[in-house]
Amino acid sequence: MFEIKDLDETRAPLLDHLIELRTRIIRALLALGVGFAVCLYFADEILGILVQPLKNAFPEGKGQLIFTKLPEVFFVELKVALFAGFMVSFPVIANQLWAFVAPGLYAREKKAFLPFLLATPVLFTAGASLAYFVVMPVAFTFFLGFGGMTGGLDVQALPSAGDYLSLVMQFILAFGLTFLLPVLLLLLHRAGIVSREQMVAARRYVIVGIFVIAAIVTPPDPGSQLVLAIPLWLLFEASLVLMRLQEKAVAADRAAREAELAAEQAAAE
Repeated sequence: MFEIKDLDETRAPLLDHLIELRTRIIRALLALGVGFAVCLYFADEILGILVQPLKNAFPEGKGQLIFTKLPEVFFVELKVALFAGFMVSFPVIANQLWAFVAPGLYAREKKAFLPFLLATPVLFTAGASLAYFVVMPVAFTFFLGFGGMTGGLDVQALPSAGDYLSLVMQFILAFGLTFLLPVLLLLLHRAGIVSREQMVAARRYVIVGIFVIAAIVTPPDPGSQLVLAIPLWLLFEASLVLMRLQEKAVAADRAAREAELAAEQAAAE
């Protein structure tokens, strides 16, 4: 007969999970705090790295950043330290997340999930690197090209430190997150939510969506949009190939487990 247990009988496992979750969150926050403190100490150096694309886009010796509010640079350094601190501490945060989730997974589920966990920082770093080394120099050169004489007035670019940092973070986060498209698609495929056949049938719509996303998250120059859209398109095509390999691996694993079960049943008989 179905029996509903009292709360006292089920309290310990729930409390154990909550204590474990609290421990993992505290460790992740401590890692973030240490990363923030270290990056705050080197905030000037980190900001110096972030401004290099803008410095290189200016004519030699003419680049500058201004601030229009007295505390602006102070808050810019705090944002830089928090942003960089999260990047530095992300492996520890991801490890704590994995340590909390992994005990509830079977061995084959761990094997299936672990590649996605490893691919996430790699793809994010690839997208952020593309933004920093390729897209931002092209975009900043494009924007600075609008300076000059207009109506008898000298139009000069005087970017503020806060606005520039926001733009850089937008570039890095947009490119880093969009490069996680294969991880998202493969997770959905692994969960059975989408199939490879559905993705192939919707290819033209996905490509249009990729170009729309590129137009939204990048500045309005066509060069930046193409630099994001084309790699995303290639990553989508690569995801289809990986889906086929994943289907073959799942089918082989299922066949092996069925054969093992049949062998155990035959031995028992």
